[in-house]
Amino acid sequence: MSGAQQDLQRYIYLRSATALVIANVIGAGVFTTTGYQAADLGNPTIILFLWLVGGVLAYCGALCFAELGAAMPHAGGEYIYLRETYGRAFGFMSAFVSLIAGFSAPIAAAVKSLVLYLKAFFPMLETDPVLVGTLHLTDLAAIILVWFLVAVHICGKKGAMKFNDIVTLLKVGGIIAIILAAILIGDGKLENFSYVSDFYGEMPPSALFTAMATSLIFIMFCYSGWNAAAYVASEIVNPQKTLPKALLLGTTIVTVLYLLLNSVYFYGANVDELAGKVEVGLVASRQLFGNWGSGLVVMVLVVSLLASASAMTIAGPRVYYALGKDIWKLRILTRTNDGGAPVNALLLQGTVASLIILSGNVGQILSYAGFTLALMSALAVSCVIVLRFKRPDMERPFRVWAYPLPPLFFLIVSIWTMYWAFQGRPLESTLALLTVAAGGGIFFLAALLRR
Repeated sequence: MSGAQQDLQRYIYLRSATALVIANVIGAGVFTTTGYQAADLGNPTIILFLWLVGGVLAYCGALCFAELGAAMPHAGGEYIYLRETYGRAFGFMSAFVSLIAGFSAPIAAAVKSLVLYLKAFFPMLETDPVLVGTLHLTDLAAIILVWFLVAVHICGKKGAMKFNDIVTLLKVGGIIAIILAAILIGDGKLENFSYVSDFYGEMPPSALFTAMATSLIFIMFCYSGWNAAAYVASEIVNPQKTLPKALLLGTTIVTVLYLLLNSVYFYGANVDELAGKVEVGLVASRQLFGNWGSGLVVMVLVVSLLASASAMTIAGPRVYYALGKDIWKLRILTRTNDGGAPVNALLLQGTVASLIILSGNVGQILSYAGFTLALMSALAVSCVIVLRFKRPDMERPFRVWAYPLPPLFFLIVSIWTMYWAFQGRPLESTLALLTVAAGGGIFFLAALLRR
């Protein structure tokens, strides 16, 4: 077994870095949240517009992380940026949030959604609770998937990255196949795009803003992961050039796929038929292709969700690894095996993801994680502006285009979204704020105990 302070080696090229971004972004969200948006908004035009806004936001965020990552090409992503900009307390809060809401919660949502789709092939997953207490077969299956991925990535970094490349290729190929099939042979209706739910016209402006912000929180969660390559910057070959390309290329590909995939949903079913449905892909595919096509679509969705969970299983432990490098008492998180995998960081994330699987449904997990990630992403993006003043002489191999418009747009929309989302989902938003506060509290309590 390797020593605790072994540095991570550079072995990731542009293809794998871009695949990591795509796989990290396209996860449970795009295959589940459109149903929640349809129930809240009831207007496909507004929903598609919000998906476009989410893509623009993600691209602005990717531009900012490209500047930060090229200037500080270390493992850990925003943990590094917040630490260097605002101090160790903010860095620790970022790492704590990453462990709970940044990676473990999205992994839990991805595998729970995957199991929901698997019900189409395995009706036994509909069974009542088994074993003891509230443990269901679906939760048990999701937890098994979490630990399968942990095992894959513990075996070694290069093999794990190849696995991720393959499932990402299958994911993108499958999504493109669904889109083409819907256009060429799908039994859809163009009038679904103009069909509006009855309640939409009766919504007062305040209710509409709340619904839009809540939907945008979901959408921003679906785009979360546009910064995935930044977490493995210390393992990217020539990160000053490769990292910005991977972030921007991956984000662009995802935005196009998201807009087309959501268009397929509305081509296959109207907002009322999708409203409140978790398995929106399955609902739309049954309308478009019948039972034979829906089975193939489910297979694509399962691979997509597996790829997303796999990518997050790779990225998350790099944050805890970086934290262990900085804090001596957490150095156990830097332990790597002969294959170069951060073993203890992987085991920690797997444990937290398993606990979150037992804690709530997919919608609750998505809303909680979405608000938390929106807050931390906004803080990280603000580092671009602060460091331009604080460290003007810092070497910046890549600079944000049209500065300061991208970071300002990202911050303004993020703040607006979080304000209105708090009005619409106060419980999940409060839990998100408490998670961030808990990270700060743990840091300062540890500092007091060291005195």
